[in-house]
Amino acid sequence: MIVTLYTSRVILNTLGVEDFGIYNVVAGFVTMLAFVSNAMASATQRFLAFEIGAGNKRELHNVFVMSVNIHFIIAMIILIIAETLGLFFLNTQLTIPVERMEAARWVYHISILILVVNMISVPYNAMIIAHEQMNVFAWVSIAEVILNLLIVFVLQGFGFDKLKFYAALLFGVVLLIRAIFGAYCHKKYRESKFRFFWNTHLFKTLFSYAAWNLWGSSAGVIMGQGINVLLNVFFGPAINAAYGIALRVKSAVNQFVNNFQMALNPPIIKSYGAGNLQYMHQLIFSGAKYSFFLLFTLSLPLLLETELVLKLWLKMVPEYTVVFVRLALVNILIDSISRPLVTAAQASGKIKLYQGVVGGLLILNLPISFLFLKLGFSPETTLWISIFITILALVARLIIIERLIRLNSREFIFRVVIICFGFSVVALVVPLMLYFRLEGSLVRFFIVSFSSFVFSIISMYILGLDSNEKVFFKKQLAKIPGQLKSFWR
Repeated sequence: MIVTLYTSRVILNTLGVEDFGIYNVVAGFVTMLAFVSNAMASATQRFLAFEIGAGNKRELHNVFVMSVNIHFIIAMIILIIAETLGLFFLNTQLTIPVERMEAARWVYHISILILVVNMISVPYNAMIIAHEQMNVFAWVSIAEVILNLLIVFVLQGFGFDKLKFYAALLFGVVLLIRAIFGAYCHKKYRESKFRFFWNTHLFKTLFSYAAWNLWGSSAGVIMGQGINVLLNVFFGPAINAAYGIALRVKSAVNQFVNNFQMALNPPIIKSYGAGNLQYMHQLIFSGAKYSFFLLFTLSLPLLLETELVLKLWLKMVPEYTVVFVRLALVNILIDSISRPLVTAAQASGKIKLYQGVVGGLLILNLPISFLFLKLGFSPETTLWISIFITILALVARLIIIERLIRLNSREFIFRVVIICFGFSVVALVVPLMLYFRLEGSLVRFFIVSFSSFVFSIISMYILGLDSNEKVFFKKQLAKIPGQLKSFWR
């Protein structure tokens, strides 16, 4: 997270507000084209984890090979669409200064290549996740972060067009990471060795499942990158720079809970495949609760001291960045509660109603935002709309999931939603008082941050943990002195 935030600062200052905004809107527009791959990725992860849970090695290999075939076909189709209709949209609809249009096109073509490489990588990543090899993801993520940091220093040492050079360097990193994941899977898992194989029935099963995910994936992309494009059309690249910073802060903080959820997804799917719904429900309750606790503890200092953090972090803070960052963090806090529910729906395989309703709600974000911006509302209105729709989507998920896996929605509200709300209120009181009573300074930032951490832990222990969890927590604390002694020896 620290490296990601640092590189964002240097990239903003190296490229400048305008070029940084251009990169975010162009690369973000290409990301919108990935919604087909995102839908297929969910299907791949679900079926691989399900077959592992069922213990069917032969079918696991068949699912993997067919996933590789399908992702390659999708990548080629999107490449054609992106280089025709997508390029036409870039040239005619996006608000980009004439003198930077050539650089924008360069970024666009490179971003498409990055997208294609990432698509082909999906089955290999899904195989590692399904086998719960999270240590591999940890080490490769560290390597990726270090490479991205090196890009920053390389970018400053050359006199090329920095926007073009930045896109090319990112493509190099993506190729290397793809090679690492592919080599690991080939060596570790026999079922990931590709051979020519085609099964029409399996193709229809995977694609039918992905087709319904397609609706939900496109809605999710529209909530993020669709708004980015909309802000460009109404306000220009400067607003995209502010929105881009907000997305990077959101991504950096969100990475913790993403990795936690990544480790949680396979057991949820496997427990469904094994028919153990009681354990599955427990994972959902605990996962939703802990995701919120973790994210809130990380986000609280940023939510209170947003302006100071941005001033320390960035030499120049684009207009609207502060409010964008705060609203983006609130949005992902609410959304973090929903993540185990999303996985539960995927595990059931019965996603028509779920994706139809939830996807329909999420996709409303774009037309409603367009209407409000057309009426003259300010840019941050789009994020307020996203928050409101995220709350509605949580309610819809609960109602539908109750039918799919016999999850008690009332129990979820009492064991997760109300506890998370109470935890937030108690954890917020003291840091908020300190924030308003102390004069704005670096000293106040450290005091507020420390108090946020301490009172989040206290609130979590008092309100967030049940009796069994408190016993486990105490046992882990009791082990720490012995572990420290062993470490120093």
